[in-house]
Amino acid sequence: MSTRPRPGATPALRVQDLAVDLGGRPVLHNVSLDVDAGELVGLVGPNGAGKTTLLRAVLALVRTRAGAVRIDGDTSRRARTQVGYVPQRHEFSWDFPISVEGVVLTGRVGSIGWLRRPGVDDYRAVREALDKVRMTDLRHRTVGELSGGQRQRVLVARALALRPRLLLLDEPFTGLDIPTQELLTDLFLDLSSEGRALLMTTHDLTGARHACSRLCLINRTVIADGPPQELTDPDVWIRTFGFRTGSPLLTQLGVS
Repeated sequence: MSTRPRPGATPALRVQDLAVDLGGRPVLHNVSLDVDAGELVGLVGPNGAGKTTLLRAVLALVRTRAGAVRIDGDTSRRARTQVGYVPQRHEFSWDFPISVEGVVLTGRVGSIGWLRRPGVDDYRAVREALDKVRMTDLRHRTVGELSGGQRQRVLVARALALRPRLLLLDEPFTGLDIPTQELLTDLFLDLSSEGRALLMTTHDLTGARHACSRLCLINRTVIADGPPQELTDPDVWIRTFGFRTGSPLLTQLGVS
């Protein structure tokens, strides 16, 4: 059972009226979104809709033109360093000669600081994270030797090593086999049941409707936001993805 937010509780993430331009071109405008403790929110939209840009804006990795981002009510950069982030796999240099444990330990930098050595609690957090993704037995293996699914689990463990209350996931299922997708889905549901807040971009609409407590449909701005079972108006899916009326994809989603 998911932990539901308390009435009046501060959201783990609040995005208000956010606007982002990249290369002089507007990518996001008037984006508002809350993610509460205990929620797994699916951020869905077509390629180029601004999903990854939104995650990067939350982390202050891209400059915003307008709006505000609050982590547990805090707008400071320090708050952003306490957010767990799982980038897309291709963004990581897998040919670097480092062990699985070493990669996961880098997830603690925001807590340790750049010039300090990790302590006992840091290594304990790494072991806990590896246990969660079932990679403890491979902790000494060089990351270049890993399969695609194992690499994805390492990136998730690196984010979890920070012990974040808020976890951002950018296309975590892309290119994975079904067993690994199911393992990660179960993990994300467990994390939300522990009271953590998760915001996940995904192209797997069917899987998102099944697993997520809420879906946020986005195409440069938020088109619709709500529990999957309430997003039954075909128009919001057509406006988000550009589906044609009567598309079989609408039938698959159960909204035709």
